[in-house]
Amino acid sequence: MIRLEHINIFVADMQETLDFYRTAFPHWRVRTQGEAEWYGTMRNWLHFGDEYNYLTFNDQGTGDNRDLKTTQLGLAHFAFEVTDIARIIQRLVAAGYAIHKEGAESPFRKNIYFLDPNGFEVEFVEYLSDNPEERNSDD
Repeated sequence: MIRLEHINIFVADMQETLDFYRTAFPHWRVRTQGEAEWYGTMRNWLHFGDEYNYLTFNDQGTGDNRDLKTTQLGLAHFAFEVTDIARIIQRLVAAGYAIHKEGAESPFRKNIYFLDPNGFEVEFVEYLSDNPEERNSDD
């Protein structure tokens, strides 16, 4: 078995970042947190998630995130599979987060993109089929 356990990212503002992800995932919690040195820079870190998956946030992030409209090297986006995309959209929009990009039309999935406060593009996808061929199709 292989599964992605966590993603480790640097952020500009820890609280703004937590606010976004708490809105998307109200059942997640801060699992642990602390302070450590990262190549000569002290930073606060925390793990936000559930028992199986989490995001690591590190403060002291500097500079701008990559331009998502280019082929510049770097992270394009990351995605979360969800069971009720409408509720996630409702929570995020009600909290003031704008939809960044609509997903492609498909009879087998719904998806949507938001930008987190650090400029990371976050996709949420709800599959409407359990058939892998349909889920992974270009339709």
